[in-house]
Amino acid sequence: MGRKRSYPAAFRQQMVALVRSGRSANDLAKEFEPTAQTISAWVRQADRDEGRREDGLTSRERVELQRLRKENKRLRQEREILAKAAAWFARETDAIPLGDIPKIFRFIRAHQAVYPITLLCRTLDVSTSGYYAWCHRRVSKRAQDDKQLTEQIRTFHQRSNGTYGAPRIFEDLRGIGVNTSKKRVARLMRQAQIYGVSRRKGIRTTHRSLTEEKAPDLVKRDFKVDKPNKLWVADITYIPTWSGFLYLSVVLDAFSRRVVGWAMAKHLKTQLVLDALDMALWNRQPDAVIHHSDQGSQYTSYAFGQRCARMGVRPSVGSVGDCFDNALCESFFATLECELIDRHSFPNHSQAKLAIFEYIEGWYNPHRRHSAIRYLSPITYEKLMAQDDWGEPSTLSTKAG
Repeated sequence: MGRKRSYPAAFRQQMVALVRSGRSANDLAKEFEPTAQTISAWVRQADRDEGRREDGLTSRERVELQRLRKENKRLRQEREILAKAAAWFARETDAIPLGDIPKIFRFIRAHQAVYPITLLCRTLDVSTSGYYAWCHRRVSKRAQDDKQLTEQIRTFHQRSNGTYGAPRIFEDLRGIGVNTSKKRVARLMRQAQIYGVSRRKGIRTTHRSLTEEKAPDLVKRDFKVDKPNKLWVADITYIPTWSGFLYLSVVLDAFSRRVVGWAMAKHLKTQLVLDALDMALWNRQPDAVIHHSDQGSQYTSYAFGQRCARMGVRPSVGSVGDCFDNALCESFFATLECELIDRHSFPNHSQAKLAIFEYIEGWYNPHRRHSAIRYLSPITYEKLMAQDDWGEPSTLSTKAG
């Protein structure tokens, strides 16, 4: 269908005059190009403009209405542009960086398919010619390096299953010889919307026994050790699944934070912690190691005490209701929950067990970097310290990670 023809005002006025002189719209339509309907509409509009009828807007009012609609559309688009720009730049700064022209140009390029370029430039107070000149400018060496570095950041972030933030990705980059800064890594992660994970709060899994005799506190929050197999820390956490809770018991070596023993079950019986202890003993074969835990009934039970006595393990428990007395194990659980449990939904215990096994033995022990041990993984740290004849005592932070 062709475009509707627009007739000059003088032409329309003459047609209206002919109708008013006695000619019908149908007769005029046979002689002239406009249809009878169009001619009748012109007559009605002329009557409104001259005050002869009041069933619609005059031509002047129509023009004003069109102007107001156009103005309203422009204001609405400007408001949308400013709102989107504020959200866009909030990833890097706290406000729209009006002095940083390249950042504004990047925003315009990302939204030019939605809004007119002239409107974007006028709203953000930059010149249209400057934007077009920027579009045809060669990419700077810095921008090329940032793009390459962002891809490397994305690779390491995916390798960590989306858990690493800027500090650990920075250490990964250093590990492959990339010379950069932690602030630059953080900036590029914000720009690329690459984020680490945060932590959760859990439910109670520790129930103190009021009848069993508890072991003394041999640690007293001093987790400094100069060799492995001198101090182990242990605790229990839960993993929610569609078929009920799965419980995980672990034993960590305080020297390297390596998980040396673990066990999983759908119950909180003493056998759960015994299985984790047995795995740790089989893996490490220690000599008079201290086993530190909370005052949960599993750790103060007669069966657990007997197993420790038979294997030469020195049991130790912290005070009641104080997470700092077993901070290293709480730190591991916080990391596990943040990086795995909170980010997945497990239909059954079997899938949860497989995921936890892969996390501990396939990621945490061999690869996961820790700020408290020079941003190395537990296995790497132990190997490095073994080469240095175990080096200096390890002063571990009680912060998670």
